[in-house]
Amino acid sequence: MPEFTARFATAAEIDQWDTLVTANPNGGNLLQSEAFAAVKRNYGWDIQYLAFEGPDYTSYNLVLQKSFPFLGKLWYLIKGPDVADVTEIPAMLQALRAFVKRARLNVFAAKIEPDVVASEEAGPVLSGAGLVKVPDLQPNDNTALLDISAEPNQLLRNLHSRGRNAVRRAQREEVEVVRMEPTEETMRTMYELMVGTITVKSTSKARDFEYYRQFWTEFTKRGQGHFYFVFEDGVASVGAFVINYGSKATYKDGGSLQKRKQYGDSHLVQWVAINDMKELGAVQYDFCGTPPSDRLKDPTHPHHGLGLFKTSFSKTVTDFVGCYDLVLSPMRYKLWTVAGERVFRQLYSRRTGKQFY
Repeated sequence: MPEFTARFATAAEIDQWDTLVTANPNGGNLLQSEAFAAVKRNYGWDIQYLAFEGPDYTSYNLVLQKSFPFLGKLWYLIKGPDVADVTEIPAMLQALRAFVKRARLNVFAAKIEPDVVASEEAGPVLSGAGLVKVPDLQPNDNTALLDISAEPNQLLRNLHSRGRNAVRRAQREEVEVVRMEPTEETMRTMYELMVGTITVKSTSKARDFEYYRQFWTEFTKRGQGHFYFVFEDGVASVGAFVINYGSKATYKDGGSLQKRKQYGDSHLVQWVAINDMKELGAVQYDFCGTPPSDRLKDPTHPHHGLGLFKTSFSKTVTDFVGCYDLVLSPMRYKLWTVAGERVFRQLYSRRTGKQFY
């Protein structure tokens, strides 16, 4: 097993953060980006930049940090650590333990969430590393992924027949997809479409508009975020926000009017975005959130409708291992799990009106 050491990134490394993250073994993740770090700074998190140095590569990972009275610090390695193989995670966690102890960082637990596909091999490796399985936090721990490396004609043929037929019909009926500038009006319209869709199709609740405005602004000003709309009778009827980050593209946000006349409009939005992302160098397109593969056809799952739409492009669902806790102080972690997390989440939500994670 290779050995790793952990340390904070240098100022020079932080200055080229996105370049280093997208060079990670799995190509990084938009939730480890400089843009996302800028958003989370305004929403209750301190930011740390962590590097794991091994014999063959260095993995750069964003750490979200919160501090609590009596307990100390909680670390959240969002979508990390990024590893070449799941078998390297125990060595990285050993390095993390040693670093926290050596530097006296007062961290009582670290949440990890590696982009490792769930498998018969992965589960025992993670449980054998002393990790505690906890509820998943990110919507794309189960998701539809599409390989977009093929040339456009072949890529269209590679789609599930439902998606391919919808795209072709929308093209025949001359549905127009508009690439929108990231203006205040665009963002407010996008938000209204999202909230309307969530209200009808989900039991979840959208974050406040200010969160999304900053999120969209941080990615668009770096050339990583893109808005796509379809209009009916002069009114925006479908909206999507898509991010290109390294070799990966992600359909991050979307919404639509529930009663529309143009068949295949939402599919054509995705098709146009996919081809744009391909031109920007992406080879994989993440539809960002479906039910788990074993519940894809379960109509009671809150993401059932979204899953049907997204798997009309990609025929399968990819399940990642999800979220685990690395316990660094057993006594303080027990206080956290018994009451601390629940109490601090409630206090934060009451004080700010915002989501804790």
